[in-house]
Amino acid sequence: MLGIIGGSGLTQLANLDVSHREVVRTPYGEPSGPLTFGRIGCQDVVFLARHGHGHTIPPHLVNYRANMHALDSVGASRVVSVASVGGIRGDLGPGVLVVPHQIIDYTWGREMTFQSGGDGPVVHVDFTEPYDEGVRQVLLDVARRVAETVLDGAIYATTQGPRLETAAEIDRMHRDGADIVGMTGMPEAGLARELDLPYAALCVVANWAAGRADSAHGIRFDELEAVLHEAMGRVRRIIEGLCEA
Repeated sequence: MLGIIGGSGLTQLANLDVSHREVVRTPYGEPSGPLTFGRIGCQDVVFLARHGHGHTIPPHLVNYRANMHALDSVGASRVVSVASVGGIRGDLGPGVLVVPHQIIDYTWGREMTFQSGGDGPVVHVDFTEPYDEGVRQVLLDVARRVAETVLDGAIYATTQGPRLETAAEIDRMHRDGADIVGMTGMPEAGLARELDLPYAALCVVANWAAGRADSAHGIRFDELEAVLHEAMGRVRRIIEGLCEA
């Protein structure tokens, strides 16, 4: 079963033939909302809106542990995370779709591991390649098949939120090697790795990051909705193709 986590701009899957919704309890509390089960084409799908119904949960308060545990517990065999990000690299402007390959984690204070201590020996996981390469390549292959342009590779800087970054912070991230910036990439990816759950992200660039291009003196929030609306239509097309793969 394919698990899909929807972020800003993707709070539901219009192309999902819904069979039922289920409230899932976990040892880590409640997920962001009920899991929605159904089919797209011939593929069983479970969908979870990361920020909850009505987009009410800010990124630093998302219960990432409960979300990932819930998807794993209901039998998701791979997970695709859809997220909106800001573009830092020059070819990653508004409307671009990209499948990142690396992460830099700037978050703090989040519950970021299932290793809470006291339940047995500490288990370390290899995180050299934070995204599952098999899922990444399937996303890229499907995008080519359905004639949607998706860039291969970007370093995703994950910030705490919910405020956006200063221009100086973006300059620092650029020096660190970051290409895109968002608020939900971690600990989601790390938790998926702890669960041995194949996971990759499909990111939509919603705007230039602070200090870049037309965001040189501020983010134009009034333009984000139109960018996301158009781009999420392309994301849904890729997801449909993924369910035929």
